[in-house]
Amino acid sequence: MSAHNQGTELDLSWISKIQVNQPAVLRRAEQIQARRTVKKEWQAAWLLKAVTLIDLTTLSGDDTASNVQRLCYKAKYPIREDLLKALNMHDKGITTAAVCVYPARVCDAVRALQAAGCNIPVASVATGFPAGQTHLKTRLEEIRLAVEDGASEIDVVINRNLVLTGQWEALYDEIRQFRKACGEAHLKTILATGELGSLTNVYKASMIAMMAGADFIKTSTGKETVNATFPVAIVMLRAIRDFFWKTGNKIGFKPAGGIRSAKDSLAWLSLVKEELGDEWLTPELFRIGASSLLSDIERQIYHHVTGRDHKGGVNLLKKDIPLAWNLQPCL
Repeated sequence: MSAHNQGTELDLSWISKIQVNQPAVLRRAEQIQARRTVKKEWQAAWLLKAVTLIDLTTLSGDDTASNVQRLCYKAKYPIREDLLKALNMHDKGITTAAVCVYPARVCDAVRALQAAGCNIPVASVATGFPAGQTHLKTRLEEIRLAVEDGASEIDVVINRNLVLTGQWEALYDEIRQFRKACGEAHLKTILATGELGSLTNVYKASMIAMMAGADFIKTSTGKETVNATFPVAIVMLRAIRDFFWKTGNKIGFKPAGGIRSAKDSLAWLSLVKEELGDEWLTPELFRIGASSLLSDIERQIYHHVTGRDHKGGVNLLKKDIPLAWNLQPCL
């Protein structure tokens, strides 16, 4: 992954001027779903690209060492080798971008990946996930313990109360402490956008997180009633673009929650390509948080290779997939 975002000084004058035009954002979100399509081999290439951007995730109360081990195996071998050979992609080292687990399961994931002989990063949710309502001291210690256990990426949750009550300086200070506790680990800041009240708050929280040193901003924990949506994503992506224009720092974006189908993944790639450009279509700057998405992508690859529908799968390749412009395969 790229170098850390060192952050900037808090600029409340910038924050105070922000006002998001919600009707315009909603119109833009509608337009996204009416773009040109990619089909056949182009679509297969973009689905493989999506695989390399997935943070393969398990965040269940019944997680065990054995199911984390299975997850890590799937992260290293996300698509069946015979299917990759048919696409002449078997020697390209296609893996998921990371494995994401609870702090208590970090050691299990690190051991499993080491045993498999691969260097896929382990990401850990922390800071009182998903609500973020534990004591700050406890949240900071949770980050440190996850890093000590081998996590190289930390997905923190913010205290939503600080956003809803406009305590921007306190939010900045909190995320700065998260940044320090991460040490050399990369910091992904989960905004829980479904609980922030407005798109203007989403933009402001995005900007504060980037000023405070977040390497990524992430939409959701996946546990909220409303998770990753296009309107929220548009606001976050434009905050990333504005931050880049002002500081020259490229910050990553991670949608999470409810992204389950191959069709969904292509729409998210399309959106990032349109709003930020091809430079962001890499694991260093774009991740998709998902647990079941990979299974559907593999079903669509199976259909592309064999011409048959996988049992239980949907024939995606018979449908139009909204994508930006005339996308070219990027693997």
